[in-house]
Amino acid sequence: MVASTHWVASAAAHGILERGGNAFDAVVAGGFVLHVVEPHLNGPGGDLVGLFATADAPREAKVLVGQGPAPAGADIAHFRAEGLDLVPGAGGLAAAVPGAVDAWLLLLRDHGSMELSDVLAPVIQIARDGAPLLPTTVATIARVADLFREHWPTSAELWLPDGALPSAGDLHRNPRYADVLEDLIAHADGHATREERIDAARTAWATGPVARAAATFLATPHRHSSGTDHAAVIRVSDFTAFRASYEDSVVAQFRGHTIAKAGTWTQGPALLAALRILEPLDDELLDPSTGAGAHTIVEALKLALADRDAHFGDGTDVTPLLADEYIDSRRAEIGERAAREWRPGRPTRHSRAAPPLRQAGTAADAAGTGEPTVQTTGETRGDTCHIDVVDRWGNLVSVTPSGGWLQSSPTIPELGFCLGTRLQMTWLDPDAAAALTPGRRPRTTLSPTLAFDVDGGRMALGTPGGDQQDQWQLPFLLRVLVGGYEPQEAIDAPTLHTTALIDSFWPREWDPAGVVVEDRIGDDVIDELVARGHDVLRDGPWRLGRLSAVGVRPDGVRLWGAANPRGMQGYAIGR
Repeated sequence: MVASTHWVASAAAHGILERGGNAFDAVVAGGFVLHVVEPHLNGPGGDLVGLFATADAPREAKVLVGQGPAPAGADIAHFRAEGLDLVPGAGGLAAAVPGAVDAWLLLLRDHGSMELSDVLAPVIQIARDGAPLLPTTVATIARVADLFREHWPTSAELWLPDGALPSAGDLHRNPRYADVLEDLIAHADGHATREERIDAARTAWATGPVARAAATFLATPHRHSSGTDHAAVIRVSDFTAFRASYEDSVVAQFRGHTIAKAGTWTQGPALLAALRILEPLDDELLDPSTGAGAHTIVEALKLALADRDAHFGDGTDVTPLLADEYIDSRRAEIGERAAREWRPGRPTRHSRAAPPLRQAGTAADAAGTGEPTVQTTGETRGDTCHIDVVDRWGNLVSVTPSGGWLQSSPTIPELGFCLGTRLQMTWLDPDAAAALTPGRRPRTTLSPTLAFDVDGGRMALGTPGGDQQDQWQLPFLLRVLVGGYEPQEAIDAPTLHTTALIDSFWPREWDPAGVVVEDRIGDDVIDELVARGHDVLRDGPWRLGRLSAVGVRPDGVRLWGAANPRGMQGYAIGR
């Protein structure tokens, strides 16, 4: 079973399963296809976070680390010397070391069964023959067209053929990216074992033409979201020094279910904190379809996300943030009315605060910036993608790839893609938990989930959405684990999220009591939220969330899949 945010990626992954590949072969094929079919949402120059459990250890969740660190030259002093008080939201200076491609190859080497050439064959074909442009891709290109024409001519060459805006449905071809993949395969040829062949491709990525072209091209100053020109600091040595890796997951119990997330270099533990805050409350307070439930869920999220913003960062110990006494103290802070203050807790006496808050709407927008699916204004933006796979042997994997969007930084002409801007999630404040530090991972919003039921069922899930990723997963989990919904019902149900958080994306704003809702959640729910003091923004009937999920029923035999209908491009397929 495969479910993802794009039907072509799901079909390609399922084709690998039909040919005898396992879940890891399939998810890698689907992941590379996402580079081509959702280029405004992810790219080879970006990053990913994955969670997986193998058939041999079906209830042990491992983390696939595809988040590269800050380059050696990316320190606070350099950015300050460039006249910046925030890391820009677009431009090569904000690039972390790309981690996605090496992570996909690592996963394929260690847990897949097929040759790299076979897994990449459908990707290369799609890149050469073309994929139909989505309406959202075209809308993204339109938003940054002037930036491309005036400042990023290599991006204009790729995305504005003959200088004109393409139309939805037009076939977009990327032969240069196909060449990159074929070069990786060529470097793999001639080695004795499958593992050695994949490692040769990884070495070629980290030390060969990709690294050299990216470092050389981005060393030329170019326009950033700040409205000023800067050279990137990433070098070939930064590519060479990075290798993707694995980590243990962070887990929490929720009403007998085990929920697994990545660590505090992601926002994942915020979902665990919110679940633990909500766990002992009455079931009606865990129902997002009621006014009281929506209020309680939003207030729990605001507390968990305040702790994310104040305390999460690469190396932060999550244990104090999930301790019973601390969670109890946070639950006690939920009142009958919407809180309008930023309220991080102090899990230890050495806890550090985040930088000053910027009120939402006080900073100007800039072309090319922002991952969130929905801004505080309700404006829809590009963001991220997601893919889940489970196979007949019981291997289960969930991956959220992102970064390297076509609008992130100028297209590297030899490669057909750009680098990402994940460093915008760091602070130019050495005392911040997520301070910009060379060699350290920026805190990312990418946040897939694995869940293990008390009765033996297992599932993988996730969604695009920037700061909303765990917010949209929470109502899904509550509806499935508490409300008894089928997964597809839970994905289809109207949802909501809070904007009362410090935005992870430039210009890092905060909206004290904002709540965005799909208006089909009902006037009674919306009226109660308003009465309780929330600033509610109605955002249409089918706008929030792009979840997908797959799972294994408790009997260990039957599989299920579910995909998002919003946008009419998510797709679940299996047999």
